[in-house]
Amino acid sequence: MSERSRRSGNTGEPPARDDHVDSATEVFVAHRNLLFTVAYEMLGSAADAEDVLQETWLRWAGVDLRTVRDHRAYLVRITTRQALSRLRTLRRRKESYVGPWLPEPLLTAPDVAEDVELADSVSMAMLLVLETLTPTERAVFVLREVFDLEYDEIAEAVGKSPAAVRQIAHRARAHVAARRPREVVSPAETRGVLEAFQRAVETGDLQRLLDMIAPDVVLLTDGGGTVRAALAPVVGADRVALVLGRIDAAVSLQTTQVNGYPALILRLDGRIDTVLAVRIDGGLITGLYAVRNPEKLSRIDRETTVSRGVRTPG
Repeated sequence: MSERSRRSGNTGEPPARDDHVDSATEVFVAHRNLLFTVAYEMLGSAADAEDVLQETWLRWAGVDLRTVRDHRAYLVRITTRQALSRLRTLRRRKESYVGPWLPEPLLTAPDVAEDVELADSVSMAMLLVLETLTPTERAVFVLREVFDLEYDEIAEAVGKSPAAVRQIAHRARAHVAARRPREVVSPAETRGVLEAFQRAVETGDLQRLLDMIAPDVVLLTDGGGTVRAALAPVVGADRVALVLGRIDAAVSLQTTQVNGYPALILRLDGRIDTVLAVRIDGGLITGLYAVRNPEKLSRIDRETTVSRGVRTPG
């Protein structure tokens, strides 16, 4: 080794393991919220998203950072590939799921609502629309429409050519547009509807409930086979209003922020019993999503950060 190399500290050898881990950890932590959001939007499950992040970290820790030009893009690529693999497993699991499957609700910070695109992308209504896409379509749609990745970046993440990704993106965009709410409803409007809905439920005012819900409203209840829930969608204003009218008088309703929008938490004896989110079209409630499966309510008592991150070169 030359005297110059010795003085500069450049031995031509890889950096010490501890230094590598520290650098890798710093980069990973800086992008963690973004990576969680990518995985969650692809999977609709916070628990599975956390597992994907663990797998992402294990792979990232083995990467020579000196060879990575864009840390963000590289991490998103690892996360996407892991999420795609997990998504295919989840699809098989959902085939044997008892009753309707709903995304795992997240308690989100109020400032999420300020990013309209992010709030819309993590809303329960949108996540259910994304469930109707194939795994690759879902990945392409999320990465392009929500996180604004370039087609060549997405192509590397999903193992397709940029031309194929463009076609997939076009197809997924049209599919989602045909199924998403016709208009973007502001959090303030959603909160107003929910507050009126809450009063109607608490007072047992069946007529007020009927006035608020669309004739073809759909109620989905996710009990996961462990708690009482309808095993099929409840369709129609009269049937849905009757179900809502049977909510236990001892249940307390609290408005909170779930998946970027106001939602209701129903508590029984102080314990979270149900998280209820809504879809609104034309000023009426067209969808009600009641998550009761205890396994999906474990995170609802603490805030989860979702983020689109900031694009910065490695």
